[in-house]
Amino acid sequence: MTKRWFKEWGWVYLPVSAMGWLAVFLVASFCVNTFLAVDAHSQSVSDTLYGIFPYWIPAVGVLDWVAGKTSGKAR
Repeated sequence: MTKRWFKEWGWVYLPVSAMGWLAVFLVASFCVNTFLAVDAHSQSVSDTLYGIFPYWIPAVGVLDWVAGKTSGKAR
């Protein structure tokens, strides 16, 4: 039996193991890093939002996919 990394909590998933927390930490670190890199070269708030969008949406999507696969819910 594989250990669950996440559990369902409404529409989101909560990490319940060290691997789940590591996945959340890695995605959050990536998002902070891309925000700082994009914001350093942006002229306005909209430039920053348009700049981070192509990075954040796939990162959060992959995290959601991993959470769904490791939550142990019945399909």
